[in-house]
This record gives sequence, structure tokens and C-alpha cells, in this order.
Amino acid sequence: MVQRLPAGYVFDPADPRAPSDEQWDAMTPEERRRVVDMLPEQPEVDFLPPPEGDPHWKASAGARQTLGSFFRRDDRKIYISGNLSIYYPNERLFSPDVIAVLDVEPHDRQRWVVRDEGKGIDLAIEILVSGKRAKDLKTNVERYARLGIQEYFVFDRGRLTLRGYRLDPTRPRIYQPIVPQGGRFASAVLGLDLTIEGSALRFYQTTAPLLDADERIERLAAAFNDAIKRVADAEERAAELERKLEEQTAELERKLEEQTATSTDLQHQVRELQAELARLKGEGSGGG
Repeated sequence: MVQRLPAGYVFDPADPRAPSDEQWDAMTPEERRRVVDMLPEQPEVDFLPPPEGDPHWKASAGARQTLGSFFRRDDRKIYISGNLSIYYPNERLFSPDVIAVLDVEPHDRQRWVVRDEGKGIDLAIEILVSGKRAKDLKTNVERYARLGIQEYFVFDRGRLTLRGYRLDPTRPRIYQPIVPQGGRFASAVLGLDLTIEGSALRFYQTTAPLLDADERIERLAAAFNDAIKRVADAEERAAELERKLEEQTAELERKLEEQTATSTDLQHQVRELQAELARLKGEGSGGG
């Protein structure tokens, strides 16, 4: 049901849009909050692309998880999300597979409303599996440039191709293709390189690949198993050293006992000789 709201703004559930800049500026903070809350998180509209199955979901979710995990450990403040309803002023909503926004708090969001957040998105990545190529490779190239999205990448998983676009600094709202170097596309927004390895989209920081969730789990499991083995080896070495120490201690005690017995015998012999010497001296004195 179409609703008329403050400042001449009209909300149409079949084509939900954020207010224009003029309408937004004419609203009070309470009215803006009301409008933002009305914008659907997951709208049921016929112009959004249909689901593309597990290959698409795995590729897009894997990219978001990899980037999200990396930037949580990084010093830069950057928001990573995807499949999120994006509302530019008076524009038909869209929902890229991956988005990145610089210099904003990376907390959870239900939607991205540009005027409410204070800025548009800086990067969009679309994963193409079985959808319409014209949308990602032509329509979005023109639209995202017009909206001022700094970088746009398209990973065609079916054909295993990657394309990148960046706003032309000499021509506003126009993309120029990013020329790959050594098969890698540099992203100024992310500070990373994008490439294809096997059938997957891969991110690199200089020469080091960013690990996805499964790879991090495998690496942690290998490190854990290695640590357990090192502990077991150390315990085995400690037990061997303890056994050798006990053997050496027993040997020292045995030798000490032998030396003590020998010393006792010698002391006894000395006393006997002293007694014999005293007896002989006594006899000698008596005989004189």
C-alpha cells in the first residue's frame, strides 16, 4: 500500500526508495528515523535478481567472511557486508554480493541508507554464476559509476573471469577498467589484490593470500596437532632424562657406598697398625 509521508515523500512497497536529498533535508530527525525504519530489510520486489544456488552463495559468503576476518585484525576501520539492501536517495534499491565502506563503524546493520549513514558505499563486488550478465557487466557498470561507488569488481564464476572498474579521476561518474598486473587486480579501497585461483576468488596482501574460513580452520588444526606432538615429544624426552638421572643417581650411590666401605676398612686397618706400633714400642721400652 502506497503511503504519503512528510515532505512529500511517498513509500511504495513494490519499489521502496529512500527520500530524495531535498525531501530528507526537509524532514525532522524523528521523521527521518520513521522513514528509515520503514525501508524493508529484505524487500519482496520483482526487480531484484533471483537466488543463484549454492555456488553463488558459497562464493559471496566466502568473500565476505575472508574480508571481514582480515579487517577485524587490521588497524583500518572498514565495514564489510553483502546482500544488504542499499538505499541511495530516490534510487531503486540494490543489493551487491559484497560491499565495503571505509571509515565507518563496522557494527551490524539491517540496511544501508546513504543519507542516514552519511556516505555511500566505496566498493561493490558481484558474483555471477547463472544470472544475467548484462546486469552485472553493463547496467551495474553504468549505475555504480553514476552513484559514485569508487570501485566495482565482477567475478564471473561460470566463465572464471574477473573484471575490475575504478572511477576515472579525470571524468566524474565514469568508470575506467582496472588493468591487471600479473593476473591480479589492485583494489585501492581494500588495499588488496583480487585474482582467481582454481574456481575461487582470492584476495592477496602483497604476496600473502588471505585465508578463507576452511583454510584457517585447517591451519589452526594443523598447528594444534603439531603443538600436541611437540608436547608429547617433550614429555617423552623428559621421561627419558628422568630415567637416566635415576640410573646415574643409583650408580653414584653405589659407588659412594663402596667408597664408604673402603674408607671404613682403611680406618680399621690404620687403627690396628697404630695399636700394633704402640705395642711394639711398649715392648721395646720394657726390654731396654
